[in-house]
Amino acid sequence: MHALMRRQGWEIGRDQTERLMRLAGVEGVKRSKRMFTTKSDPAAEKPKDLVQRRFTAPGPRRLWVADVTYVATWSGFAHVAFVTDVYSRRIVGWNVAATLKPDILPLRALDMAAWDAGGRLDGLVHHADHGSNYLAVVYTDRIEELGAKPSTGTVGDSFDNALAEAVNGLYKTELIRQRGPWRTVEQVELATLEYVWWWNNQRLHGELDMRTPIEVEDAYYADLESANPAPAGQGSR
Repeated sequence: MHALMRRQGWEIGRDQTERLMRLAGVEGVKRSKRMFTTKSDPAAEKPKDLVQRRFTAPGPRRLWVADVTYVATWSGFAHVAFVTDVYSRRIVGWNVAATLKPDILPLRALDMAAWDAGGRLDGLVHHADHGSNYLAVVYTDRIEELGAKPSTGTVGDSFDNALAEAVNGLYKTELIRQRGPWRTVEQVELATLEYVWWWNNQRLHGELDMRTPIEVEDAYYADLESANPAPAGQGSR
């Protein structure tokens, strides 16, 4: 809140921000304990862990992390899959469904992310846990078809997929527990659409020096363009 006020032109200190929030009855949300939604398939072949808990990347579209979570509704569970770019923290793909089936829930999130990236993911590392939906043949084949490299941590270990776990936790804290109870899967889907837009375009991330994911990516590509200007007579595309 302090960072947001400063960005909007207010000359205000952190202590004053805290006092005003208290007077207005506004307080930060608190996270709850995580429950697990994925199960490992012992018979499935498991890709190596190419990340080793190092959640950094030199630029966008180098390392993506993926995970699923769930939302209880009056009509059953809504399962939610996110794909997040490690460099910018941007949610590049997502899907909400009434099923955990790999060809429906996580695959559609991956396809959304791939479409946004232009259809090819050559050299990109896709990291998830050992959940059966991420080790399913239909999913791993799609990763390789796109040119990406699959990587997996372990189920139930928040450190092996820490960034994806953090995205799920903030989604549940900032949206799901604030606006429930939820009636239908469709209601969750619409709210998730709004949340993803806010996360990417308006939410200030401490890990990004209080910038938005879109600002971080725009700055990266602007720096890239200035370092490699177009030849004379050729405008930028």
